[in-house]
Parts: sequence; structure tokens; C-alpha cells
Amino acid sequence: MKDGNLTHRQLSMYNAAMKPDTVEFAKALADETRQEIMHHLCCQWLNVTDLVERLGGRVNQPTVSHHLKRLAQAGLVLERRAGRHRYYTLDQERVAQCCRILAIDFAPQIGGDSRQGSR
Repeated sequence: MKDGNLTHRQLSMYNAAMKPDTVEFAKALADETRQEIMHHLCCQWLNVTDLVERLGGRVNQPTVSHHLKRLAQAGLVLERRAGRHRYYTLDQERVAQCCRILAIDFAPQIGGDSRQGSR
């Protein structure tokens, strides 16, 4: 059975590979500065310089870049290039997906999953 150019098996493997890593998600959220960066990136595209300014200069450019790298590793930011600059925005769908998975795994009665303890 084909779905576009992918077989059913390939599509399943792709979906499994794209499933969010909730441990990486939790690690990304564990840092208050990353949470603040995520807040600033919600609904807008910003570059590192913009973020340094929005953080009031409390965090320098290399540190902001490091936090963005961690957020990207967790799949929580989208990136685009415009000339020499890279712009970032929060991947709201990915954040919501990770939250849904955590709710299903750890609060199935509240998370909308009828399974009792999916682990």
C-alpha cells in the first residue's frame, strides 16, 4: 500500500522517527532562560541579536545561540535564513504534540487517553 511516494512501512518508520523525544523536551524546558526564549519566539521570527535585546542583555549572544541549539535539538524551534541572519520561531505544533504525549503517558485520565498507564 502506497501513500504518495512512501510505502506504508516507510511512512510508519518516518512517523516513528518524527515522534518527539519527551526527555529532550523536558530537558529543554528545564532551563528558565530557554523558557523565556521560547516565550519570545512564540508567534514571531527573531534572530539572536533580537533575543539578546529582548532578554535585556542579561544573556550574551553565544549563550543565546547555545540555548537555541538545545531548543533545535529538541525540535522546538523552526529556523530560516535571510541573508547572513538566521531567524527562529517556536514550533507551536511540536510543543503541543510533546505536551499531548506527556499527558497521555503520565495523566491518561486527564490527557484524553482511555488506556491505564501506557508505559
